[in-house]
Amino acid sequence: MHFKTILFATDFSEGSDFAFKSALSLARKFDSKLLIVHIINEPVDLRGFYVPHISFDKLEEEIEQGAEKLMEKFCRTHLEDFSHYETFVLPGIPYDEIIKTAVQFNADLIVLGTHGRTGLDHVLFGSTAEKVVRKSPVPVMTIRIKD
Repeated sequence: MHFKTILFATDFSEGSDFAFKSALSLARKFDSKLLIVHIINEPVDLRGFYVPHISFDKLEEEIEQGAEKLMEKFCRTHLEDFSHYETFVLPGIPYDEIIKTAVQFNADLIVLGTHGRTGLDHVLFGSTAEKVVRKSPVPVMTIRIKD
């Protein structure tokens, strides 16, 4: 199998950084284009509620600017000698946007880190990686951080 395009989804966590090593290694091996995606989970719409000192639109803008800065830092830190990549910071439901982006750009593989949540923690917070694996028409590789 040859991977022309690999999509890597990050939440900028330690688990994502660990998984990125595998994504970058595969991209180098197959001379693939690397799509690096971060999804801003849409915040609950607080319009109509009193939130002191900041409007909802301003909050969304600040969250987006913060995510863009994190993406720039991520690329500076991890991609100093690799240039065949493109970055995306997108709003939406993480698993859904990851799959949509992979399909839109004809990705051959999605690479994700997992947090290894179990029990009540897993039920309460869900698992983006699990939903991507179950719903994606594109093959998915999950990388769990070593304990």
